[in-house]
Amino acid sequence: MRKRSINGSDFAGMVLLGAENLQRGAEHVNALNVFPVPDGDTGTNMNLTMASGVRELQSKRSDSIGRTAEALSKGLLMGARGNSGVILSQLFRGTAKALAGMDEAGPVQFAAALQQGVDMAYKAVVKPVEGTILTVARETARHAQQVARRISDMETLMQEVYDKAHETLQRTPDMLPVLKQVGVVDSGGQGLVLIYEGFLDYLVGRSSDSAEMASEAAPVESFKDLPGTVARSTEPARGYAQAAPAVNAGSKAQAQLSTNEIQFFYDMEFFIKRKLAAPGAPAFDEEAFRKALAQDGDSIIVISDEDIIKIHVHSRRPGDVLSLAMPYGELTELHILNMREQHRELVGEEINFNGAATDLAPDEALAVAEVLAGSVPQGGAEAVHEWAPYGIVAVAIGEGISGIFLDNNVDIVLSGGQTMNPSTEDFLKAIDSLPAEHIFLLPNNSNIILAAEQAAELSERSVSVISTRTVPQGLAAVLAFKDSETPDRNIALMGGAAEVVRSGSVTQAVRNTEIDGVEVQEGDFIGIVEKKIVVSEADLQLACRGLINELLENGGDLLTILTGEGSEAEHTDELSSWVTETYPDVELEVHEGGQPLYPYLFALE
Repeated sequence: MRKRSINGSDFAGMVLLGAENLQRGAEHVNALNVFPVPDGDTGTNMNLTMASGVRELQSKRSDSIGRTAEALSKGLLMGARGNSGVILSQLFRGTAKALAGMDEAGPVQFAAALQQGVDMAYKAVVKPVEGTILTVARETARHAQQVARRISDMETLMQEVYDKAHETLQRTPDMLPVLKQVGVVDSGGQGLVLIYEGFLDYLVGRSSDSAEMASEAAPVESFKDLPGTVARSTEPARGYAQAAPAVNAGSKAQAQLSTNEIQFFYDMEFFIKRKLAAPGAPAFDEEAFRKALAQDGDSIIVISDEDIIKIHVHSRRPGDVLSLAMPYGELTELHILNMREQHRELVGEEINFNGAATDLAPDEALAVAEVLAGSVPQGGAEAVHEWAPYGIVAVAIGEGISGIFLDNNVDIVLSGGQTMNPSTEDFLKAIDSLPAEHIFLLPNNSNIILAAEQAAELSERSVSVISTRTVPQGLAAVLAFKDSETPDRNIALMGGAAEVVRSGSVTQAVRNTEIDGVEVQEGDFIGIVEKKIVVSEADLQLACRGLINELLENGGDLLTILTGEGSEAEHTDELSSWVTETYPDVELEVHEGGQPLYPYLFALE
């Protein structure tokens, strides 16, 4: 008989089958990356995130769907890896909040919970992109709410959820040009479809193994290969979307916009710590604050609770924004980016870096400095003065690179990179282990930034994330760190140093494709500058030379080469001699990095 509602045991069974289905399809999800390299490992990250949620769920079983969803949410939050894992954790965090206090949920309640999950996930992402897991989740939740009131059982609702998710996934290449260019659907969206398919399988009774695990409180080890093996079966699930036909992408949409048309060009993000507000501080009126920001800004996000307020806004005058925020508490985690500068870089216009993290006009830089003067917490009566003023946690892979970080102010190096991302919990453990008053996190990979930011938000310590996207950026950041400066000044110094570094890498392609006008054959050595493929050659030496030419096209003073697995001493010597002869004015440094997958990493300053 079809279930009119589900309780905690039912939801646990759905989650277990969803996690198992995702695990079985994780390699397929990984294969949907838009670059022909293992760049991000979406399937692996989502799989490990779900595995963490399952462990917590199994340790806190309950017949209440509210308590079961809360346990799942906590496990996902602590184990979230990569952007896809963090977004997945936020989807179920919102779902758990909607189901809080409920013993059972029917179609209407469950559809509303899906919608609240979408709302929370969108709030967690500063600049949501259409054609991703967020789009799949949003369209699915919207459809679920539309049909829930005329549906009497959960099986029918979940069939609607699955069908809509699958349909939306098929349309992601039409929303995100790079997907259509390469001929794939969104990888994160594919992972979510597989989870929803598992939910449906449980409700229709397609599998008994996981259902028995849910009812018998089986230990986590009985969830097949849960800790990380992602290819338990080669049998494709019904939830696999077919790749879209590959087509040539048109010109970048950003190229159609003049840089000067970006009206509110300072992208600001920071927290207000209410509990550190001065005595007699005014009550925070969220709506009034939004209206004040909107007088000279857009893209406004204000998230508030009793202790902390998160602000995001695009503004022309960041000094005014900070002045508006200061009365409500101390400001922390301050990030200011110049979007005009970002646009120039994106469309290939000439950029003159001045080393400032905020890249503000002189009058605005002075205004920001005046506003922040005296705003840095100094510890107070409860400060542990015997602690070090600062601690630094960096992410790296390879003994050589780890050693370089440890020799230059870094206290803890977490192992991670393209093929294995540290979880939120990994960051939290590192933070808790450091006897330091303020801690900096260097993710050194764009796919790890969200997990680091989530750890900083969850920690009760004073933590800042320097959003380094590559190892070379991380190295530049730690070299810019000054123990004698304030936290906010170090944020500016480290962020500014990271931003002026151009990063490159050489690796081998795992598939044939054409992207950014470069034809790539499987097995070729491809050179990547930041995230753009600039050269593809059958010969490693030629690929390195082509990449270096691209890096040095607009000049540079110092080129650093980090050797990794696949490099050979004689080839490195040959490459070094070529650089010295071809670019005699460029200083060259070569270090042993030991990183896997990438024979060479490059940094240009």
